[in-house]
Amino acid sequence: MNDQELDLIKTINMGTIKLNRLLLKTAFSCMACDGDIDKREVKLIRDLHNQHKTFGEVDIDQELDKLTSAINEQGQQFLKNYFTELVSLELSEADELRLIEVAIQTIKADEKVEYSEVKFFKVIRSKLKIKDAPILEKHPDFEEYLEQDIISASYMAKLQDDIFSTQSLPKFDLISKIDKDLLDNLDKQGER
Repeated sequence: MNDQELDLIKTINMGTIKLNRLLLKTAFSCMACDGDIDKREVKLIRDLHNQHKTFGEVDIDQELDKLTSAINEQGQQFLKNYFTELVSLELSEADELRLIEVAIQTIKADEKVEYSEVKFFKVIRSKLKIKDAPILEKHPDFEEYLEQDIISASYMAKLQDDIFSTQSLPKFDLISKIDKDLLDNLDKQGER
């Protein structure tokens, strides 16, 4: 392999790593945006990682603890930074579709969709370039999440500001402190 081919591989690998981290940060942000980290959401994230390697080759508990520590330190600024990061990366349509899938799966994981989560998702959605058709083609059940209520850039800014003015974030326990056996038994108890 020549230097140019090696540089291309490095670039692709860095892009994959950034996407995997963004997917994990998306899941985490969707989990925490309502001020509650539900065990079923944690279980979903672990399942996405263990069964599908959605977030790449990482120590999922360590990464979730880092994100938890960061949101505990930064509060709402963590979520604002997530939105900034979301628009700073060049994502393909397939990448954006994966991000939407992870976001909606996380929001649905605790079987109660809060209005704050829907608002948060709509802000995520507004920052992506993907059209509705490819999303609905693959996931027709996502239609309610794509309903347009965002009329203008100023309304979008108001919606984003509303998330941060009406929602305060508590200090979360580290994800690694959640009993893994309890998470594994959620299916048996009918809580998932």
